[in-house]
Amino acid sequence: MSRLARPVGVLVATAAVVSYLAVVDPNESGHYPTCPFLALTGYQCPGCGSLRTIHALAHGNLGEAFGLNVFAVAMIPVLAFFWIRWTIASARGRPARTTLADPRLLWAFLGLVLIFWLVRNLPFGSFLAA
Repeated sequence: MSRLARPVGVLVATAAVVSYLAVVDPNESGHYPTCPFLALTGYQCPGCGSLRTIHALAHGNLGEAFGLNVFAVAMIPVLAFFWIRWTIASARGRPARTTLADPRLLWAFLGLVLIFWLVRNLPFGSFLAA
């Protein structure tokens, strides 16, 4: 098995998902299920609007994507960084890191997710709502 099989597999799967979202518009009802958290509570979760965000990015609409879910847009370079780091380590035959980051960074990230989740559902944070 090639050392790059897994990173390439993730890249292919990502390209397939983005291609599908580019073709099948999440803005049209009936194509995708409603977010379960939104359906149960009426509040948006941190991921609400992510499908529409990816659809907008696939069509080159960066402004629209930011308006739908700024957190999802901000996470794309972070995910790309970790994928590139993994791919380079795989190509060099080195083991992938077993720890993602310093625990303090992970807790800070969790805190940001929770703050984003809270603020986007408050009246003054409605600009963050999808």
